[in-house]
Amino acid sequence: MAELDNPNVMSNLITFLSSLIQNVAESNDLNCGFQAQKISVFHGLTSPTISIQSYLHRIYKYANCSPSCFIVAYVYLDRFAQRQPSLPINSFNVHRLLITSVMVAAKFMDDMYYNNAFYAKVGGISTTEMNFLEVDFLFGLGFHLNVNLKTFHTYYSYLQRQMMMMLQPPPPSTAPESSIESTLKVHLCFSDEESTSHQKEQLAV
Repeated sequence: MAELDNPNVMSNLITFLSSLIQNVAESNDLNCGFQAQKISVFHGLTSPTISIQSYLHRIYKYANCSPSCFIVAYVYLDRFAQRQPSLPINSFNVHRLLITSVMVAAKFMDDMYYNNAFYAKVGGISTTEMNFLEVDFLFGLGFHLNVNLKTFHTYYSYLQRQMMMMLQPPPPSTAPESSIESTLKVHLCFSDEESTSHQKEQLAV
């Protein structure tokens, strides 16, 4: 998509995407006492001091991957969350999931990409840890890496609509919020056309 090559468009997209992911991470932090969760290689002992927005902008600045990789990484996070319901994205694992999803997307999408050691340096972790994260992420996805054009457009169009809504003042309305609208605020639910008919990918990121 040509508009993704516009630095201003990408900057706004990264900012919005990080805000979206932060909201879900904070929501899952609050819910951690009410649902079973397990510790994984993505889980840090403490929550990183760098914000999700600063971290994602850092990845965008140094990774030099194609802009489409961030949309694909978004799809991957959706798939991972659906396949690993006991590993909800929270403030302790979100940074490692972000750097891993972008790296895997770059390897799948781009003809030229940096190696794991470089991404580890960008992400502030060791190369050994980056290698472990990549393997766990791939198995967590079930190696389902292909993203067809229709799925890509679905996710990108959703981000575009949500960004436009944020820039516009909400219209006055007394009508109650629908259940699907309420769900979208927390989970950003999607159906992935590539999934089997009995599996619907819901973005719990």
